[in-house]
Amino acid sequence: MASSTVTVVVQSRGKTIRKLPKEVQIATDASTQEIYNRLAEASGYSIHRLRITKAADRSVVPNTKESTVEGTGLKDKAVLHVKDLGPQISWRTVFIIEYLGPLLIPALVLYPFRPFVYFNFDTIPQPSDVQRIVCALLTLHFLKREYETVFVHRFSNATMPARNIVKNSGHYWLLAGCNIAYWVFRPDAAAAKSVSPALIYGGLALYVFGELANFNTHLVLRDLRRPGTTERGIPSGFGFSAVTCPNYFFEVVSWVGVYLVSGLSWSVLVFTVVAAAQMALWAQKKERRYRKEFGDKYKRKKFSMLPGLI
Repeated sequence: MASSTVTVVVQSRGKTIRKLPKEVQIATDASTQEIYNRLAEASGYSIHRLRITKAADRSVVPNTKESTVEGTGLKDKAVLHVKDLGPQISWRTVFIIEYLGPLLIPALVLYPFRPFVYFNFDTIPQPSDVQRIVCALLTLHFLKREYETVFVHRFSNATMPARNIVKNSGHYWLLAGCNIAYWVFRPDAAAAKSVSPALIYGGLALYVFGELANFNTHLVLRDLRRPGTTERGIPSGFGFSAVTCPNYFFEVVSWVGVYLVSGLSWSVLVFTVVAAAQMALWAQKKERRYRKEFGDKYKRKKFSMLPGLI
């Protein structure tokens, strides 16, 4: 049986989109992604720059092959609002740029830039063994993140507003990069003096455990989504029975390890607390999404990130 065709009315929402057609005819069994493709081609914009909503209830028309025009409830003469989200940048590119700063800054501050960063000290001794260890831990952590960004993560959203990259990068470049590197690598820092072996070895143990467990969690999450799709499965495995987002928990464990090795540097603690607070919000949001998306199939978690706390 041949599919029918509907005509939808198209209107700009907010900033006027030039060349946007006033109407589009489309088959009822066509995917809603086809609407994005047609409007993107006509307007000259990327499909990721457009957000299409139904005027009737303001619900978003999904940009996916899995959703059909008929399944979305679009009828003949239905009105669609199209919003220009502005210049976009891929999430993968954003992550690569975010992590590049704290990946390079510690080694630069500790070695070639050391005489210039700490010019106000009468004498600048060579970095201590502990400072070198902290630098290695920071470098390995963000090198791992870059690897995961390129080879492991599968993103549910292809892009984000390009202007957000300044805000996102600032958190890592300044707080994780410049802040930690400057204070931990100072000639008078705790890490430049004698740090208790208990702190060093205990911190290294937490760091290694946290990094490996975090990486394992990311592999589990990756395998829940087929390449090229946005569908999600219910995660299970090591850590998932205790909290919603064990990847965030293990991330915190890893940073506590860095904090111990650094000789309890307040700069590492500040970054860890700020990062944990943000991850806690993301974890709580994800728990609510799992409950809504999977219903009774999902075993609700009492704690979203930190067992016994949050």
